[in-house]
Amino acid sequence: MKINFTIHFFLILLFISHNSYNQERIVIEGSVVDEYDIEVPYAAVGIIKKNIGVTSTEDGTFSFYVSNNELDDLLQISSIGFETYKVKIKDFIYGDKKIILAEKVSSLEGVVVSTPLNNVKLAFKQIKENFISNTHQLDILYRRWDVEEKICRYFIEHYLTVVERGPPSMFRRYSLRESRNSADYRYIKNNAKTHPIENTVWMNPIRNGASIRSMKWNKIDVTNYDDEDLIVYEGVSDTETIKLFIGFDTNKIYRVERSWKPTVGKSQNGIWIYKKNAKGKLYLSYHQREWIGARKLSQKLKNLLLSNGKKAPNFVPVEFRHELFVVGLKENKKDFDDFDETTERMDMSLYKIPYNHNFWKSFSLPPETNYFKKNKNELESIFNVSLENQFKYSN
Repeated sequence: MKINFTIHFFLILLFISHNSYNQERIVIEGSVVDEYDIEVPYAAVGIIKKNIGVTSTEDGTFSFYVSNNELDDLLQISSIGFETYKVKIKDFIYGDKKIILAEKVSSLEGVVVSTPLNNVKLAFKQIKENFISNTHQLDILYRRWDVEEKICRYFIEHYLTVVERGPPSMFRRYSLRESRNSADYRYIKNNAKTHPIENTVWMNPIRNGASIRSMKWNKIDVTNYDDEDLIVYEGVSDTETIKLFIGFDTNKIYRVERSWKPTVGKSQNGIWIYKKNAKGKLYLSYHQREWIGARKLSQKLKNLLLSNGKKAPNFVPVEFRHELFVVGLKENKKDFDDFDETTERMDMSLYKIPYNHNFWKSFSLPPETNYFKKNKNELESIFNVSLENQFKYSN
């Protein structure tokens, strides 16, 4: 009798536990398009008052988890150039998963800006006021693709937590939590001296003290974001171009674009997207950058290629593409994760962390974009090994 009671009690607990887990993880996924069914990239999608949400991919798709506690909350979708869209979470779950944003024309059309540099300087002056300046934690998914001769030969992604104070300061600390990578088919292993998360900061014009005075600034466009008119300013120098999307009323910088001539390589460009927290302060939500150049082949590699009947060029065209998604924001220090700071500075491919299949299976990954699928197919076609098996056996 006691045994039966124990079994029944265990089964009840198991059922409750399983049921509770399912209730707490409700996937919110869909796509954002305009009125012509063209995808809207980098839209802020989430529950603003609870700092829950993500940024849509370059294909306009999104995916994240909520719990039953959020069913009556508002899902808000905001993107530069469009009306903000709002819908209850529970209505979205049972409704159309395609969000159609209506274009919004700025009321600043025709407005002449006589002193662009002064407006840019004012926006920089108010950075600390307009961004989260208190210590906070960002949960980040960081990806890198290594492309040689137009074919992806290596892919790696890290999940890490960062403790920082927002611009203009630099990242204070970061902790590498999880890692996975493909098989390594690269001819040239171009290892950086530090984790590229640090480059995300010092390459950002609003964090590295960009010399805005030495650039020629012009107003090039007007648009809007979340019911605020924006002016797009472009600064040009001999070596770089910077675009800033600045709020007309608040001087908030919602988007940064930079293209420049790197010390080594042909070209480099990057974008930084910011969105609001529950108090209207800005924080980083998405970043992407790309370096294009070439790397010299060693004589050893040349001989190997020649011995296999292949051509052995002196240089190989190389591209590195980085992508960063902020998947979580914590502002209360009591909610911060236990922090084991990563102190070793080296290329992200050199950190050795065992592949945690269960973590990546349960993690809310961004939907696969066309770019992701293209590189995935290229990696799998080299030796006909699935990317999942590469993750499993290469880590």
